[in-house]
Amino acid sequence: MKFGILKERKNPPDKRVVFSPTKLKELKTQFPKAEILIESSDIRVFSDNEYREAGFKVTTDLSECDVLLGVKEVPTEHLIPNKKYFFFSHTIKKQPYNRKLLQEILAKNIEMYDHETIIRADGARLIGFGRYAGLVGAYNGFRAIGLKEETFSLPKVEALPDLNAVKKELLKIEIPKNLKILLSGTGKVAYGAKEILDHLQIKQVSDALYLTSKFSEPVFCLVDVMEYNRRIDGKVGDKFKFYKDPTGYESNFMPYAKETDFFIAGHFYGDGAPYLFTREDVKSEDFKIKYVADISCDVDGPVATTLRASTIAEPIYGYHPEKEIEVNFKNDDAIVVMAVDNLPCELPKDASEGFGDMFLEHVIPAFYNKDKDGILARAKMTTNTGELSERYAYLQDYVDTKE
Repeated sequence: MKFGILKERKNPPDKRVVFSPTKLKELKTQFPKAEILIESSDIRVFSDNEYREAGFKVTTDLSECDVLLGVKEVPTEHLIPNKKYFFFSHTIKKQPYNRKLLQEILAKNIEMYDHETIIRADGARLIGFGRYAGLVGAYNGFRAIGLKEETFSLPKVEALPDLNAVKKELLKIEIPKNLKILLSGTGKVAYGAKEILDHLQIKQVSDALYLTSKFSEPVFCLVDVMEYNRRIDGKVGDKFKFYKDPTGYESNFMPYAKETDFFIAGHFYGDGAPYLFTREDVKSEDFKIKYVADISCDVDGPVATTLRASTIAEPIYGYHPEKEIEVNFKNDDAIVVMAVDNLPCELPKDASEGFGDMFLEHVIPAFYNKDKDGILARAKMTTNTGELSERYAYLQDYVDTKE
């Protein structure tokens, strides 16, 4: 089996890669029969020379490879027919902006394996950049607080070499006294953010204590979907039934909004679920949130203050509750919003190394053990005969649509 590491071509440039040179050496040790080529790149966080020094061939032609590994979408003109591709295609939710990409994948008889579709038998995702989104998102949230209040100054993550440097910078700041922080979610994103809160030695408290008490020190509360949603009929909710069908539920977020200064949104939002809070909720005198780090970044959705995704270059904006518009975050009436939608790009070295760990553990063995755990079978979206696999047949109307 011959693997190729793709050059990232999507704009804005992405420095991440599926495998670092060090991790590829581990791959080669575990699977000596694997052949690996590196497509030359001048933007990747690891240089061409680092791969050469690790013993790998760097080239501009990957046409001899069987499997091509990338991070972001591959431009259609660069897709090589009759290959196996792994990257984030952003098509499994029928995203209109990538319809042509999936159509071209089918037309070129490509076997497509989206990183999001690499899951266990129970549906849990096996690989991703969620932890790094959480880490950077929480850091950026504190950075926004410092800029708004002019109490401390943190450098951008992209200006720092790695996660250790990020954590060192955080130890230089003084967290506002009595700051109450709400963190939503229980997945990799939320626990990445929690890693930052724990590093800052911010005390975690139960939701019951959080909702009823005042504190003389910064605290945070971690809440799951059954805390900030409730059944309309008053019965006890079931998280797993909620995931399958959220109808019959309503938001229970406002009691938390009444007690929160800084909200870190690290949850997954499913279609049809209640919004956490609406624009009308934000106008309420009970809504006390002043800073929002929306790592989930569902635009104009469940976190009403997120009017748009922000950028690494300009990560912060303000939301005016009464006017329902974007304003300068320094505005006295503004709620500070950080809503960057590609946060792991700010920490490309650590994110790439972490991603490679997961990919080597869960995906590469499937090529050599006859896919005994069904990893590849579940992940394969398209076949080498230009058809959708049975599992992804629901996308047929999506690819049949003419624009």
